[in-house]
Amino acid sequence: MENNIDIIAKLASSLNRRDEVPNQELAKEIVHAQDKKAVKELVDNLSNTKAIQNDCIKVLYEIGDQDPRLISNYINEFVSHLKSKNNRVQWGAMTALGTITNEKPKEIYNLLSAILEASDKGSVITKDHAVNILIKLSALEKYAENTFPLLLEQLLKSAPNQLPMYAERAMPIINDKNKELFVKTLTSRLNDLEKESKIKRVEKVIKKYQ
Repeated sequence: MENNIDIIAKLASSLNRRDEVPNQELAKEIVHAQDKKAVKELVDNLSNTKAIQNDCIKVLYEIGDQDPRLISNYINEFVSHLKSKNNRVQWGAMTALGTITNEKPKEIYNLLSAILEASDKGSVITKDHAVNILIKLSALEKYAENTFPLLLEQLLKSAPNQLPMYAERAMPIINDKNKELFVKTLTSRLNDLEKESKIKRVEKVIKKYQ
């Protein structure tokens, strides 16, 4: 079904657009056409000018969101871009890796040290998506023993603003085996939270498992 889509011409920056709609439309078009050549071209252009880099990474993780298989062979490329000086590409690469995690859990698991190093140094959005990756891996029995403690580590050192969201997102993977540690970790952070609304959100999560 593959056809020749003119990738660069369809990017938002090429169309002098400041919104993301062209990039989202392009992602849909590539997924519909199952165009692997277009995916490769997007990955190759992550080293282009900044505007094109920004558009390409957006299209790639939108593709990953819709059909992770299409971008799953580029794990190593995404990991290498976690060190990008372009913040948009850096957190975009982490977002892309998040979309692939359920597709290639073993490969993502094996690259966790690079992923977590980037998370430690990266922006809030980079951290958000690294936490998502840990949650997805912790949902799998094979990896949970090693990844759940890493997730708790993230909860311990996360910014107070992010903690309620991380706690809520982790809820689907909490069970009788890990709930005690989860509650203990969250309880230890309550004093770090200043906003009443944030405290209430975390307390609500804690209450569910007590």
